[in-house]
Parts: sequence; structure tokens; C-alpha cells
Amino acid sequence: MLKNDLVEKISEDLPEFLKKDIREAVDIVLDTVAEALKEGRRVEIRGFGSFSVRSRKARVTKNPKTGKTMNIPSRRTVHFTMSKSLKDPLAGKG
Repeated sequence: MLKNDLVEKISEDLPEFLKKDIREAVDIVLDTVAEALKEGRRVEIRGFGSFSVRSRKARVTKNPKTGKTMNIPSRRTVHFTMSKSLKDPLAGKG
């Protein structure tokens, strides 16, 4: 699903709002989540899941195509953990 698809779905459910207002609200939510993650904070959306920032160590690996050794620097990545109410239906438990 793309952001435009999300805006379309919300506008179908809430026809009294203009699409441009819904798009702006979605942008605000996504920007707020991104800003919190940049600051290293955890974001939890009850019934959906939580986003957190994790640090990955620097490592040495080989390029599978050339076999050449490569150094990969340490970096921060976003980790998503599903809530139980999302995980169970996906696993066929509910």
C-alpha cells in the first residue's frame, strides 16, 4: 500500500474531509514518527506495533558477485515489532 492508497482509503471512510486535509494529516503523523525515531525514541501505536532504533555493529563481509572483502560501517536501523492483535490474524490464530 502506498501513501496515496492510504489517503484514498481514509477519504472513503471519512468523506466529510477534503483529500488535501487527509494527506496533510497523514504527512504530519509520518513526519512525527520519523522525527521521534531520528531522536532515538521508541514509537508505539497500540493495536499495530512499535518502532524502535537499533544500532548495528561495523562488520566485514564479502561481495558475493566479486568475492572482494568489504567493510560495512556501523549504522542505525529501524526495527518494527508487531502487536499481538496484528500478529495473531496474520499467523491464522484469530
